[in-house]
Amino acid sequence: MSEWLEVNDLKTYYPVKKGLFGRTSETIKAVDGVSFAVRKGETFGLVGESGCGKSTTGRSILRLAEPTGGTVLFEGQDIMKLGKEELRRQRRHMQMVFQDPLSSLNPRHTVGKLLEEPLIVHGLGNSSERKRSVREMLEIVGLPAGFASRYPHQFSGGQRQRIGIARALIVRPKLIVADEPVSALDVSIQSQVINLMQDLQRDFGLTYLFISHDLGVVRHISDRVGVMYLGRLVEVADKQDLFSRPLHPYTQALLSAIPNANPDAKRERIVLGGDLPSAAQAPSGCAFHTRCPYAMELCSKVMPRMVERERGHVVACHLDQTGNEAIRC
Repeated sequence: MSEWLEVNDLKTYYPVKKGLFGRTSETIKAVDGVSFAVRKGETFGLVGESGCGKSTTGRSILRLAEPTGGTVLFEGQDIMKLGKEELRRQRRHMQMVFQDPLSSLNPRHTVGKLLEEPLIVHGLGNSSERKRSVREMLEIVGLPAGFASRYPHQFSGGQRQRIGIARALIVRPKLIVADEPVSALDVSIQSQVINLMQDLQRDFGLTYLFISHDLGVVRHISDRVGVMYLGRLVEVADKQDLFSRPLHPYTQALLSAIPNANPDAKRERIVLGGDLPSAAQAPSGCAFHTRCPYAMELCSKVMPRMVERERGHVVACHLDQTGNEAIRC
């Protein structure tokens, strides 16, 4: 599989204005130099604590949040350079599924109108063809075609998320950015929605950027995984490599917190000290050094760069995989 979506040095900053004259007092670096590539047909998982910038990364790729810098290449085309009309046309191929389906669905519109609207925006089909597409899409996501006449508040959370997926899928996109698509659902419903997304990926040849804080879900659905901390990627690897051999101390701490289904199994829990620093006042050097149990003086002074330690396994850390000081990055 070739690299199909390439994100290079993506930055999204938000100025914080204070005082009578609204002067910028500090800058929140929500995304601070993120680079990764997604291959056609795969699911790339993006994980990290709340506030690490993973959702902003997804929105910035689609320019729902306007990036401060960097490039996003989708099938060789730089999304950052597109004008308003060109971006509108391109968004047919790049859709998003939101975390809260109720807030993302207009409560004044019926489901039929909500699903038909993207077809109207992109000029796809006449009225009868669009209504037929709406009925077909509802059935594809596991809902009766008759639900088209109902309103969003008349559905359960799982059903609303199916509607959200149907709305994203109805224009036949190539890439779907799924931002915490199952975090608001009950566990039993989560598995149904995840299975649906996998079936749709197979049937429609979709590529997913799957954003979540739930490592169990990410492990189930992803092919490769990127771990974010305070606006930056700290590790990227194939799913099996990441979960069996995490190299970054932050990744190791995250994986140690995953509940074990076997009550007799013993696992050492890595408890991180302190709180997640503010993105407006990120620590110097490696942002994780204030909580890292292996931090050295070098870590507080020099920002580590992403280095391939093993085939396809890159990590930003001044330690090598044996715990020794690595070559200065």
